[in-house]
Parts: sequence; C-alpha cells; structure tokens
Amino acid sequence: MDSLFLILFFISFLAFFIGMIKPSIVLSWSPEAKRKRKNVAKYFGIGTVVFFILFAITTPPTSESAVKSEQTEEEAEAKKDDKDAVKEEEEENAKKEAEEQAKKEAEEQAKKEAEEQAKKEAEEQAKKEAEEQAKKEAEEQAKKEAEEQAKKEAEEQAKKEAEEAARNAETMAQTQAVQMAQDYLNYTAFSRTGLIQQLEYEGFSNADATYAVDKISVDWQAQAVQMAQDYLDYTAFSRSGLIQQLEFEGFSNEDATYAVDEVGL
Repeated sequence: MDSLFLILFFISFLAFFIGMIKPSIVLSWSPEAKRKRKNVAKYFGIGTVVFFILFAITTPPTSESAVKSEQTEEEAEAKKDDKDAVKEEEEENAKKEAEEQAKKEAEEQAKKEAEEQAKKEAEEQAKKEAEEQAKKEAEEQAKKEAEEQAKKEAEEQAKKEAEEAARNAETMAQTQAVQMAQDYLNYTAFSRTGLIQQLEYEGFSNADATYAVDKISVDWQAQAVQMAQDYLDYTAFSRSGLIQQLEFEGFSNEDATYAVDEVGL
C-alpha cells in the first residue's frame, strides 16, 4: 500500500510542478476560466501533501521492513534454491533415464542386428548348401544318364553289329534265293506273296524265299503298276476285273487300286 501512495505522491508532485509552470496542461479537463495556478495549487498541492502523509503512515518501520525484506529475500532464495535443486534433480533423473533408455535401445538394436545377421548368414549357408546339393544331384543325375545312354548305345551298337553279322552270314541257299528273286523281278512284275510263292515253286524253303524277298529293295506299288500294264497289253480288262486280277496275283487292294488308277483305267 505504501508503494501505491508513493507513486500517487510523485504523480501529484509532478502535476503540481508542471501546473505551476503551465496550468492548462494539467487542468485541461476543467473550464478554461479555472485553468489557473491557484487551482493547480489547490488540487495537486493538497493531493501531494495528502499522498505524502498517507505514504508516511503506511510505511512500516525501517528495521521491521528490512527484516521482512531480508526474510522475504531469504525465503525467495531458499525457494529458488529448492526449485533449482528440484530442477537439477529432475534434469539428472531425466538424463539418467535418457541414458538408460538409449543404452537399452542400443542393446536392443545390437541384439536385433545380431539376430538379423545370424538369420542372414543361416539363410545364405542353407542356400549355399542347397545349391551344392542340387549341383551334386544334377551331376550325379547327368552322370547316371550319361552312363545309361552310353550303355544303351553300346547295346544298340552290339545288336546292330549282331544283326549285321547275321545278315552277312546268310547261307548259300539264301544267297541263291536272293539272286533268283532279283532275276525274276528283272524279267517281269511280281507281288511280294507272288514272288515268295514262285521261289518256293523253284524249290526254296519258305524261310529262304521270305528272306530273299525281304533282302532286296522293291517298290511293290510300282510292281503292281507294271503288272497292270502287262495285263492290259495282253488283253482287255474292266477296272474291277483288273483290280481283282491283281489281288489274285497277291497285291493288296490298296496297291491294286493304285496301279489301276496309274494306268488310267
């Protein structure tokens, strides 16, 4: 309260001082006729005295005020120290918690990275082993297939050589049958069955006759065409009659029909 009266005292004194020099400034709110120094002294002089008296009354004794001020300052200082201590403790706790959190996060991160690294290495190792196993199995499979292929080719080659040897080892009767079959074909046309029968008629066994006919290379459709032409050169035939005649000679219906078509009948 004493501070308020002190402020009002200074304001009144300042207004009094200015009003004594130029009343119109501090009495601008009053009518122009009353803007005089005596009114300034009346209003602001009295106010200055009153506010000074009130300030003096409300101002506490110096010693009490000093003690109170000192106590206030000590309390404020103690309070500030307490706040600083609390703040410092809180900062230390926060720092400690942050360090512990950072340490924990770092450990978790390191653990996670170690697990990921271990997992990655395990996957790479498993992949490598799988590739090596697949490669080994592929090589074994290729080796096995190569061996089987080589064995198969060797067997086929042996079989082929045996067949070739068997063909080369034909009997004298078979050789003669082959020669006679070729001679008959050079002379006239025959069907396969007709040529076998002709060789049997000449005294060869069915096996030797069949061997000889199979040994030579013959186009039986061409033989059918040649026989059809020979018959037409000898006598007249109807289409069906000529087909039947060729079938009688041992040609198949297909070869007989082909031959008749070829000669234009």
